[in-house]
Amino acid sequence: MADSAFKKIQIQRDDTTFDAYVVGKDYAPGIVVIQEWWGVEVEIKNHAIKISQLDPGFKTLIPDLYRGKVGLDAAEAKHLMDGLDWPGAVKDISASVNWLKANGSKKVGVTGMCMGGALAIASSVLIPEVDAAVGFYGTPSSELADPAQAKAPIQAHFGELDHIVGFSDVTAARNLEEKLKASGVAHEVHIYSGNGHAFLNRSPEGVRRRKSLGDSDDDEAAVELAWSRFNSWMKHYLV
Repeated sequence: MADSAFKKIQIQRDDTTFDAYVVGKDYAPGIVVIQEWWGVEVEIKNHAIKISQLDPGFKTLIPDLYRGKVGLDAAEAKHLMDGLDWPGAVKDISASVNWLKANGSKKVGVTGMCMGGALAIASSVLIPEVDAAVGFYGTPSSELADPAQAKAPIQAHFGELDHIVGFSDVTAARNLEEKLKASGVAHEVHIYSGNGHAFLNRSPEGVRRRKSLGDSDDDEAAVELAWSRFNSWMKHYLV
């Protein structure tokens, strides 16, 4: 069902072309939605559809950073993420932002989860056309981007029980907060008690994967609060 909601497009940048998936109303504010390490699959499509339907309505675009590949288990997903050209992914995101701006969206934000959360925060540093960013449970490596150099407002969300050290654990969240204070941009960093990594993922497959990776929290109140904060942030900076 998720697939039928999307319009598949191709975006060109430099000497490469990539697929992207667009949903939402024309001329609405745009939001680039960046995949988790799994690739462009049902969970990220569900998130993009949900975001497009939030008040007052957004036009969302998912760039396929893996060029069609999808990780079916954690080992495959790790292999795909390890092989990602991160600076190239930032260029894909930049091209996606500019596509939305050229196709009716006056302002454009960037969001993502896990790997995509790290890239959303990096986008605030590296892509001048980004108007706001929201990252979920991910921070960029210092080689990719220094959040102290952020240019666009950033909101970030983390689970208190996240155990991915240096990437999305509480220490990583606190380090990000210190960097954002230094940047001078508007920012919020939220930590959700009792929640682990990928706590937004609520599809049957997403729940199964979370449990297989040791994260079995099921906190609908935290999910609703995170989406509410996300909506407020994007509405404030994009509408």
